[in-house]
Amino acid sequence: MNNNNDIEIPSSTITRDTRTLSEMSGNLYESVAIISKRANQISSTVKEELVAKLEEFASDHDNLEEIFENREQIEISKHYESLPKSTIIAIEEFLHNKVYFRNPAKEGSK
Repeated sequence: MNNNNDIEIPSSTITRDTRTLSEMSGNLYESVAIISKRANQISSTVKEELVAKLEEFASDHDNLEEIFENREQIEISKHYESLPKSTIIAIEEFLHNKVYFRNPAKEGSK
């Protein structure tokens, strides 16, 4: 996943000033679309990482006891469950100018 160590990601819901979001791209709806696309990218990356780590534990002949006793797998799952939601990460990245975006339609009209 992206290195977000330099961004303070809140763990609770906070109210956002829509004017701030709209100033970033010039249009609130465009900002929301950018954040949405970035959140999808983050979510896909996290899912790929999780699946790759959990595949290490996959076996063709697991018995029921092995499934319930796999501590490492449980810890990995708990770690990913505790991560901030991809939308919150995307909003923070957007507000801190860490998301590159462009609008080809606007560029073509210049």
